Amino acid sequence: MWTILLVIVAIAAAFFAVTRLLSSRTLPTSGSSAPDFSLPSQDGSQVSLKDYREKWVALYFYPKDMTPGCTLEAHNFQHDQEEFARRNAVVLGVSVDTPESHKRFCTKEGLNFKLLADTSHQVSKQYGSLINFGVTQIAARNTFLIDPQGKIAKSFAGVNPARHSAEVLAAIDELAGAQTQAK
Repeated sequence: MWTILLVIVAIAAAFFAVTRLLSSRTLPTSGSSAPDFSLPSQDGSQVSLKDYREKWVALYFYPKDMTPGCTLEAHNFQHDQEEFARRNAVVLGVSVDTPESHKRFCTKEGLNFKLLADTSHQVSKQYGSLINFGVTQIAARNTFLIDPQGKIAKSFAGVNPARHSAEVLAAIDELAGAQTQAK
């Protein structure tokens, strides 16, 4: 019995490792131009990165609407919306879910920031945030802080959803302060 269980666990671990290796994982580098995009949001509008020039953008990728970790992360970003606004920043969430799924998620969880539907997986792939999960693909839990000039200021890979919103706010404070001192 234990031998069979160990074999199953070993096969599952090998499967997970292989799917991670086959995933698209080249993250844009700090200082590079953020790949532009236009995606539909939960309200049906098209949202483009260029719409947010002159603002900080916290572009966060997450695996799936209505799941525990993604819900926790979204709630924290929602809770901190005033803090982002004070810093001239917006939060944009991206997953491969549909706009309809995002709309249900926002309604159920009381979210009022934009969730973007990358159903073609192209934006997630451009940002090195598309991973294979078994026979399907999902967005990896990565975030890109984009400065007001449209450059990648900082990347966060494999984030902890419980404390990530606070990490992004702290990074904006640090980076905005450094930009002010450089002028």
